[in-house]
Amino acid sequence: MPDNLTSPDLLHDLVAAALRAGADAAEAVTAERASLSVGVRNGALEDVEREESRDLGLRVFVGRRQASVSASDLSPGTQARLIERAVAMARLAPEDPYAGLVPADRLARDPFADLQLHDPSGRSAAELEQVAAETEAAALAVPGVARSEGGHASTSSSRWRLVTSEGFDGAYAATGFALGAGVIAEKDGAMERGGESRSTRWLSDLPAAANIGTEAGRKAVERLSPRKIASITAPVIFDRRVAGQVLSPLLGAISGPSIARGTSFLKDRLGQPVLPRGVSLVEDPLRLRGLGSAPFDDEGSPVKARNLVDDGVLTTWLLNASAAAQLGLESTGHASRGLAGPPGVSTHNVHLTPGDLDRDGLMKSAGTGLIITSMFGPSLNANTGDWSAGVSGLWFENGEIAWPVSEITVAGNLIDLWARMVPGSDLEFRSSFNSPSLLIDAVAIAGK
Repeated sequence: MPDNLTSPDLLHDLVAAALRAGADAAEAVTAERASLSVGVRNGALEDVEREESRDLGLRVFVGRRQASVSASDLSPGTQARLIERAVAMARLAPEDPYAGLVPADRLARDPFADLQLHDPSGRSAAELEQVAAETEAAALAVPGVARSEGGHASTSSSRWRLVTSEGFDGAYAATGFALGAGVIAEKDGAMERGGESRSTRWLSDLPAAANIGTEAGRKAVERLSPRKIASITAPVIFDRRVAGQVLSPLLGAISGPSIARGTSFLKDRLGQPVLPRGVSLVEDPLRLRGLGSAPFDDEGSPVKARNLVDDGVLTTWLLNASAAAQLGLESTGHASRGLAGPPGVSTHNVHLTPGDLDRDGLMKSAGTGLIITSMFGPSLNANTGDWSAGVSGLWFENGEIAWPVSEITVAGNLIDLWARMVPGSDLEFRSSFNSPSLLIDAVAIAGK
């Protein structure tokens, strides 16, 4: 990482210079990233990519007017031009009565929690090539797999730092390790794709190459010889790998900006049931080694574990400083920003609490229906909650998988679907949003 970007004085100097240039308030951020990725195909090296980026962002306020700029050239001359341009832009910007920094008395305070986001381990290009080849080989060894689309492995490290004129100075580093493969299975001249990949903060948490490769091959083979089905209303099980796509619209629907604009189908549901009783949607920004963990949000506000939905009842909106001011509330620590532009909102580690039955148990409970294993092109009416998606998966009868199906669509109103869902017990923490498999009875399925 570059010396000037990690200098303890750089961002403080930039903020101070912006105030001297006429800004009433300012914040500066730096983002540094280094990554190495390797791809193989049929056991031979196919590509190696190395990336390093070092960028800076500056946001300034002149009264209630704001502007932001970013740059990767951090020479003194560029910094001076950056400040001059930002202040000039802010003076010409329209007033935003809700714009401003998080005040000093509401900021997160050092020392910040050590969330174990940075693993000092690493992998060389040769090691990445070897493990990618092992993953691909395991996938190709699955009976029915005909050819490879490649194995891939990567490692990355990043560092984020934020300094504001209200007195905040916070930074944290994180690492990432990823491994996966994609293959094609073939039967009677028909082919189906399948793949598997995993990502973790720590190398030691990454599953074995053989396990990932075998799963990639299995997923391709199970899709062979799909049938089309007639349109029907039937129980649907959303496999845990896609269940998050059914639940994630809830997060967008409770984002502060959407609530402030009145463009959310949940805008009148705060304090009311949105999920079944006994089911909670938990957020934990402080989970050790979590892919969505952070010791503070992107405005310097504190973060904490909370139930976004508690025992079925919606408990909060997701607020940054601007949305909170607009709604007459306080930030909930959900600010999310890049190098330029005002912050938006996002969550950290979110998961749905599991139920009592695994996926096989859900199948036996439902009897006959559809397991959705892949989903594409979901569509949502943000004002009404009407939702649909193209899907493929597995038809089951008498609680047992019968055959694969494809080229179908499922649809419904999310408020109605969520109210009837039964979570499975197979929760697994694979990403920053995790859910067990979900059974929903009587879902509209459009087929041939």
